[in-house]
Amino acid sequence: MVRPREFDEEQALEAAMRLFWEKGYEATSLSDLTSGMGIQKPSIYSAFGDKKALFEAALRKYTQSHAASVRSKLHNNRSAKEAIRIFFEDLIEEAYGEQPNRGCFCINTMVELAPHDEKFEVLTREHQMYLAVIFQETIERGVQSGELAAHLNSKALAQTFVVSLIGLTVMLKSRPDRLVARNCLESMLTLL
Repeated sequence: MVRPREFDEEQALEAAMRLFWEKGYEATSLSDLTSGMGIQKPSIYSAFGDKKALFEAALRKYTQSHAASVRSKLHNNRSAKEAIRIFFEDLIEEAYGEQPNRGCFCINTMVELAPHDEKFEVLTREHQMYLAVIFQETIERGVQSGELAAHLNSKALAQTFVVSLIGLTVMLKSRPDRLVARNCLESMLTLL
C-alpha cells in the first residue's frame, strides 16, 4: 500500500520555483531544495523526479502564472496604449523597489539553459510566443477601437514588444539610471 504524501506538493513546488528563480538551475543544490521545500530527497524524487524534472515543473508553474499576470495587466485597461505603457512602467518600478530584482525566471532560464538544452530552448521560446499573442491581442483591440492606426502590423509589433520586454528585464537587473529605462519605454511607445 502506498503511503499518502505528507507535504503539500503545490507549496513544495512554489518553494522550489522561488529557489531556482533566485539562484538558477546550476547554483541550486539538492540541499538548498530539501531545506527550502521542507522535504527530503526521496520525497522530491517521488513527487517530481530528478532535479531537472523539478526545475521544469517549477518553470512551467512560473510561465503559467506569468502569462496570466501579463494577460490581466494588458487586458484590464480599455486603452491599448495605456495598458502597454502601464505594463512597462510597472516593470520598471518593480526593478527599483525594495525587493531584490530577480528578473524573470523564464528569461533567466533562457540565458542559463536554453543555449545548450533543447527542452528549455523550446519551453522558453513557447513562453515568448505566448506573450507575443497577448501583446498582439492588445494591439488588435486598439486597432479595432480606432485608438491605433489600422496599418500597424500587430504580429510584428507584438514580437517587438516581447523582445523589448526581455531586453528591458535583463537591463534592469543592473539598475541603470531610471532615465535610461524611461527613455527606452518612451521610444517603444512611439511604435504605437
